[in-house]
Amino acid sequence: MKWFIALSLILYAVAGPLQQVQADNSKAPDFGPLASLVGEWQGKDPEGKPMTASYQWTGGGTSLVETMMKAEKPVMMTMYHADKGSLMLTHYCKLGNQPRMRATMPESAAKRLAFNFVDITNLAQPTDPHMHKVSFTFQDQDNFYPGMDAQQGWNGGAASV
Repeated sequence: MKWFIALSLILYAVAGPLQQVQADNSKAPDFGPLASLVGEWQGKDPEGKPMTASYQWTGGGTSLVETMMKAEKPVMMTMYHADKGSLMLTHYCKLGNQPRMRATMPESAAKRLAFNFVDITNLAQPTDPHMHKVSFTFQDQDNFYPGMDAQQGWNGGAASV
């Protein structure tokens, strides 16, 4: 038992400083206006039913998690993160596919953010329904619009809004 305690203390002494150095060297990216979304938002889905969107940081401030809820049940999730000077999203759709999209890294004062399709996983056919691009308009600190008119999907090989 004594050897276990000694080994644990040695591992903690070595790993502790390494973790601290690593944390001090990482700088969270600037997500522009997306950073202002942290918290819970209320709205309505395209059918007019109540919907909640929750935004929170993960990964030490390097990723933003969006969770969309209807009737207090998670419906979809989107992860936003920086990648080589741009902003990426992976949308975990209720259709079972996962489109990835890219936007130019926004400035803090940006009023509009547009993501364009990069690729997708778990899509049987390219003509199957999926989200292809999305944009956000930030009116002010209390209002933003990711409305369906800003989301373009593909259905049967044709663009749909």
